[in-house]
Amino acid sequence: MKKLILLAALFAGQLGAYVFNDSHVHLTNYIQEGTPIKNFLGIMGDKVGRAALFGIPLQQQWSYRISGENAPKYYLDTDADLYYYSFTDAYIAMAYNSLSEKDKKRFDPMITGFNPTDMYATEHVKRVLKTFPGVFRGIGEFTIHKEFVSSKIAGDNASLRDKALDVLFDFAAESGLLVLLHNDIRTPFSPDKEIPVYFKQTVDLFKRHPNTTIIWAHTGVGRVVQPLTGHLKAIEYILKDPKLSHVYFDLSWSEVAKYVVATPETQKVTADLINKYPDRFLFGTDEVAPKNQEDYLRVYYQYGPLWNLLSKEASQKVRLGNYERLYNEANKRVRAWEQKNNIPALAE
Repeated sequence: MKKLILLAALFAGQLGAYVFNDSHVHLTNYIQEGTPIKNFLGIMGDKVGRAALFGIPLQQQWSYRISGENAPKYYLDTDADLYYYSFTDAYIAMAYNSLSEKDKKRFDPMITGFNPTDMYATEHVKRVLKTFPGVFRGIGEFTIHKEFVSSKIAGDNASLRDKALDVLFDFAAESGLLVLLHNDIRTPFSPDKEIPVYFKQTVDLFKRHPNTTIIWAHTGVGRVVQPLTGHLKAIEYILKDPKLSHVYFDLSWSEVAKYVVATPETQKVTADLINKYPDRFLFGTDEVAPKNQEDYLRVYYQYGPLWNLLSKEASQKVRLGNYERLYNEANKRVRAWEQKNNIPALAE
């Protein structure tokens, strides 16, 4: 494993420096168990510079009527409901605040424990900022449409056309919070169409909020929501539209990587698009409560064929530079909003 890490660093031209910043990692899982943040810092080691840190906003219910003594660990383990778990934000904030000032610079925490169908969701976000000043940089990863998950969540189904979502995005623009959104581009097992079912709704949402910085997680792809015919064409539609210059994409999750590296052709067309728009993509692992460095870095190596095809400039921006630019700006703007609203910083 050490040899692989060294080779990766040499290839990336980053020997003696970090290999990537992680735009997408969950400290906790669907039953709110996770990796202690100081352990995670050790797992990042000298390979991962910074990480956008968040929990999972959903708790998997353990229904004894359904599962008996078999406690579910993941949302696919049971038919029982998922429900929104707001304490995740306090957990992340307290973990972050347990670090030294030096170590805090390695993390960019995100608020995610809100219900996006609730008009009070924005009030939750404001309360979190006021309770934990100086901590958060954005909201997300949160979900609107997600295969197998959306239908399991108790209460209303989330919608891209929900007024509550517009209020949330408006506040993100006002406060400078970065938005990391999971929204499948199509329904599971849907026909291979040029225009996926959720694409127009997603673009409409983005256009309604031109002052909100948005990262579309996984480019809209999922476990069974495949990047079928026209997927990259749809992504480029966003990339080349000047009215959508505030929209970015993260390349995260092993399930997405398998589609990207599936064939020499998929590797080439993906690399060609990124090389054309190198400022608009960020790399993330989407690992959940990683236990060790080998498991944590596996997605980075899975994308290896893609790294080989990127220009030096594009590779640096996707792995490191774009993250720093977006999260540094978000941190600056959110801290300014806190100051403007007379939210006192926590005493060091």
